[in-house]
Amino acid sequence: LTMSLPTTITIAFLVLAGLILPSAHSLSNNSKPNFQDIVSKMRADLPQPKQASPSVSSSNVDYASPPSCVAQEARSLNLFSTTPLIYSAPLSRLCHPHPVYLKLDLLQPSGSFKDRGMAHLCTTVQKMHNSASNSDTTDRMKVISSSGGNAGLAVTTVARNIPQMDVSVIVPETTKPLVVEKLRSLGAEVTIHGKNWNAADALARQWVDDAKKSGGGAVYVSPYDNPLLWTGHSTVIDEIITQLLEQSFDQATTQTNNMKIGAVLASVGGGGLLCGILEGVERNYHGSNEIRSNLVRGTKVVACETEGAASFAASFNSDNGSIVCLDGIHSIATSLGATSVTPAVIQRSRRHRDRGEISSSGDDVMSYVCTDGEAVQGCVQFASDHRMLVEPACGASLAPLYSDRLRAKLLDQLNDNEDSVIVVEVCGGSGVNLDLLRGWKESFLEK
Repeated sequence: LTMSLPTTITIAFLVLAGLILPSAHSLSNNSKPNFQDIVSKMRADLPQPKQASPSVSSSNVDYASPPSCVAQEARSLNLFSTTPLIYSAPLSRLCHPHPVYLKLDLLQPSGSFKDRGMAHLCTTVQKMHNSASNSDTTDRMKVISSSGGNAGLAVTTVARNIPQMDVSVIVPETTKPLVVEKLRSLGAEVTIHGKNWNAADALARQWVDDAKKSGGGAVYVSPYDNPLLWTGHSTVIDEIITQLLEQSFDQATTQTNNMKIGAVLASVGGGGLLCGILEGVERNYHGSNEIRSNLVRGTKVVACETEGAASFAASFNSDNGSIVCLDGIHSIATSLGATSVTPAVIQRSRRHRDRGEISSSGDDVMSYVCTDGEAVQGCVQFASDHRMLVEPACGASLAPLYSDRLRAKLLDQLNDNEDSVIVVEVCGGSGVNLDLLRGWKESFLEK
């Protein structure tokens, strides 16, 4: 990455602040499509497995081309970015013999991965809204979202680049003032309501219902529970596969057919990102390109949470996979603050795990829960190693590599494929600055 002046200044501040640590090593043809009906149809299962295909090689396959139809309109409008995938020397030393790569979705325009899903959702609902209108011109529409911050920032960042789209965001009382000010500066109408995200979400849904009763054109936008969001998020896997293969051929590697993604690590709040990652893995696994399919065959998806916000772990580890609702969020990682996950993420996780058991390929979903201190350690050490800031919700996905306790567990579970690579989805988050990071370090690491 070319280092910009702001990045250089950030490095200087990190040093001065004492935060740098020594390196630890199809829409229907109906003229008035119904949004809920279309969303319901999209909840159908992903395509059935492909038929056996002939063997392929780098000489006769466009190995780097991802499925081109996924979120194509949002990508063509530059509503989200293809973010860098970088090799991490410090983390690769810690996780030897597994090379570690970082997918830098903190570099999305809003600061987090959520731009992917919001871009695909907003372009789709606008298309449906325009198709339902009897006017020759585009009618103004409003999207109403509930968010702990990052989803609201994403939908606002995306919507401001879509003509005739307004945004209202309802955030809980736990949302950092820094995020609220960012939302307002981007043009969102912001309302602070409720002790947690669930209360804010209830008000958002009520506002949409009230608008519909009065003939308004408001659309509810969930921070995580919508198939359109998941499909948008799934593009991260398409990019990771393409970028790994490109780097492999750039290095004159002839063993591309043997390259494997051993693990993808991602933070889990309500489950939207994890749904997208599993959708992307499954789409490429069942795709027609054997090289791309082989790369994700046997991949373990690591769902990362903090103690006090581990709603995925509670449901995934239950005997029958029933959804468990936490009594509240008791963690510094407030962006993971959904007291329950979408049922779809449990269904998709179990399907991925079951496929690995049936085929003996090694596919699995593993739940990792770290302490707040380990999440903060991940943020601080990541800043030291890579000169970038992330919030504790993202630090949870770095903790399995930086924490001695969790890293030993992960490497043991990857010992069946020692040459496989580890990829961390650095999801980002805007609830962080130097003062906050210094405070977290003092509270959790310097007691």
